[in-house]
Amino acid sequence: MQRTMGVLGPRGTHSEAAAVYLNERMPEACRLVAYADIFECLQAVEDGAVDTALVPVENSLEGAINITLDTLARSDVLEVERELIWPVHNQLMARCRAEEIRRIYSHPQPISQCRAYLQQYYPAAEVIKVSSTARAAELVAAEPAASGWAAICTKRAGELTGLITVAEEIQDNMANCTRFFQVRRRGTGSPIQPQEKMLVICQIDGQRAGALYEVLKEFAERGINMTRIESRPARTELGAYIFFFDLECLADEVLQREAIRSVAKKSIWLKNLGTFPVLTVK
Repeated sequence: MQRTMGVLGPRGTHSEAAAVYLNERMPEACRLVAYADIFECLQAVEDGAVDTALVPVENSLEGAINITLDTLARSDVLEVERELIWPVHNQLMARCRAEEIRRIYSHPQPISQCRAYLQQYYPAAEVIKVSSTARAAELVAAEPAASGWAAICTKRAGELTGLITVAEEIQDNMANCTRFFQVRRRGTGSPIQPQEKMLVICQIDGQRAGALYEVLKEFAERGINMTRIESRPARTELGAYIFFFDLECLADEVLQREAIRSVAKKSIWLKNLGTFPVLTVK
């Protein structure tokens, strides 16, 4: 039976474009299943409705995707299968001419990523936030050209809905990219080679001075490079935080396991969400 992969829909989102790209490079392509939001994607994996899901975890300009982090921290059954670094390309697409645009639709992230462009070229336009870039394209396509509506979306979303390109690559930073995690249920597959990174989530005693330093010291003393650290409220009491550590894998697996055990002893709880490869799209 063909494997299934949940993605943030509808067709034409950055998430769907990234999933299509990943699918073409996997030994066995998955059937894509679109969900209305990121939480539904991850919940579908937990419930067994899909085998895996591709969800955004961080944007290079806007930072962490909190719903992804919070869901991974809460779950006892999810693990990371691989990471995908996806370059973000935003286009301004419409049915009208550039000078006729009066209202612009998009997801909050692209709107923020294109803020300087909008201020320079469309300072008087009304900017409307919607659930996805693909939804923005659908809304604009459903209106007559005379409405003056436009969408910030992917090229694929515009093509699927019959829009024309008004301006290409309107993001403020051309190095803008989004990190995705492909997530699966724990124990449903072997680690994929090469094992380049690992994700560790833990809660430490924030009331004790030096608690975070002691955790970081365990990694540093064993030569484990930390590529990212993020904190999120533990939602148990004010001042309690959960920490997310992205770590580069060591060739010495024994030393790596030793570090995780030592950190676990200094944490209230710890979850290791697995080791995985990183695919970077140029």
